[in-house]
Amino acid sequence: MLGGFKLQFLKKSFSVLALMILLSGCVNGESPEQEIFETLEKVVELEASFEEQQEPLLELEREESEIYEEILSLGMKEFDQIVKLSQEGLVLVEQKETAIQNEKKSIEEAREQFEEVKASIEKLEDEDLKEEAQSLYQLMEQRYEAYMVLWDHYMAAIGIEKDLYDLFQTEDLTLEQLQLQINNLNERYDKINEANESFNSFTEQYNEAKINFYQKAGLNVSYDN
Repeated sequence: MLGGFKLQFLKKSFSVLALMILLSGCVNGESPEQEIFETLEKVVELEASFEEQQEPLLELEREESEIYEEILSLGMKEFDQIVKLSQEGLVLVEQKETAIQNEKKSIEEAREQFEEVKASIEKLEDEDLKEEAQSLYQLMEQRYEAYMVLWDHYMAAIGIEKDLYDLFQTEDLTLEQLQLQINNLNERYDKINEANESFNSFTEQYNEAKINFYQKAGLNVSYDN
């Protein structure tokens, strides 16, 4: 056997809650509060593809984990099988890379839309409500920054995974070489999980703050999902 080393995998992320407004628009145009609502719910729509990437990405992680464990269960006398499985592992890593790139694109489009809320916040006449909206804005910005940290770590992990599967195809591979690469990967996944927890935390805080803002703004809303 090559060794009993373990990999860690990314946890599922939380999404931004979608809400449904029950109030009609103002007679003389929309209020700043309603403008903010519409912008924030457009952000939810743009992040829909981000949410759609979550389960496929986790499935790819599970499939790759199975291949990885199978490789480790084989001895070097079964090198041809190890090479075959390693090539399959590389394909899965490339698919993960595509999925995470699509996820990032969705986040970037949503962030661009989100920036439009700043103009509406400035129109708010109630200072307490404006302060509440500014805090909401800061939470979302922190969430987006947390995602970028998560993405950077995940892309670095993908690079290490590619190197690992290339290494598996080296016939004179030593356990020391393998252990070093797996240690590097596990260290990176520790950072991924830490960044993912931060992203999830900001998402939860933002979702709660958004509901509170809608309530204080007098917007009658209900959960859409």
